[in-house]
Amino acid sequence: MSNELLWVSWIIINFIMITISYKLFGKTGLFIWIAFGTVLANIQVTKNIELFGFEATLGNIMYGTLFLVTDSIGEMFGYEESKKAVKIGFFTLISTVIIMQIALVFTPTVWDEGHAALNYTFGLIPRIALGSIIAYLISQFLDINLFIRIKNRFPDNKYLWLRNNGSTIISQLIDTLIFVPIAFLGVYDFSIVVSIFFTTYLFKVLVAFADTPFIYWIKKIKPLSEN
Repeated sequence: MSNELLWVSWIIINFIMITISYKLFGKTGLFIWIAFGTVLANIQVTKNIELFGFEATLGNIMYGTLFLVTDSIGEMFGYEESKKAVKIGFFTLISTVIIMQIALVFTPTVWDEGHAALNYTFGLIPRIALGSIIAYLISQFLDINLFIRIKNRFPDNKYLWLRNNGSTIISQLIDTLIFVPIAFLGVYDFSIVVSIFFTTYLFKVLVAFADTPFIYWIKKIKPLSEN
């Protein structure tokens, strides 16, 4: 299967899994997704792939799902709950960085086969996490504030597609402007960093458009577990 076909399929799978999580666990299911999605996005971003002839990082989809989740929480449960979701993601990422850096200090046995892989993955995480933490906090709080402002501008609940896409597209631009230089300048050639910036933002915008039917779907779902 080509990267392009796999990427499109993966978008759908991620959004379906979010929907299932909400159906099974209600609001808690959305908070769960924020927690592990923040960690997975920062692991996946260490892998570079080629999509449609462009250099890109793998974590764009998972990171994009976080905006769908915070927008869904803001739409159904309000601004304070969406702020809580952002704080959960922040705490989860910080905790992961601290715990895994300590884990890497342990001396492996001579027959250990996992340390090198862990060291490669989580050795990059502190720099990536620094960029991600700064970008995450700024862009996510911008996103939920824009979302609520647009929602309050149209109190009759119209234009969900506008507040979902508008808030995400703007906040994702700020996120990419902050994250890519911190995470990749000096690691890759400048031309690759520039390519990663443009393709990262382009793919984030595509993911934002793709999540629109799902926020409508999530809003209509009655969870099995109310919370």
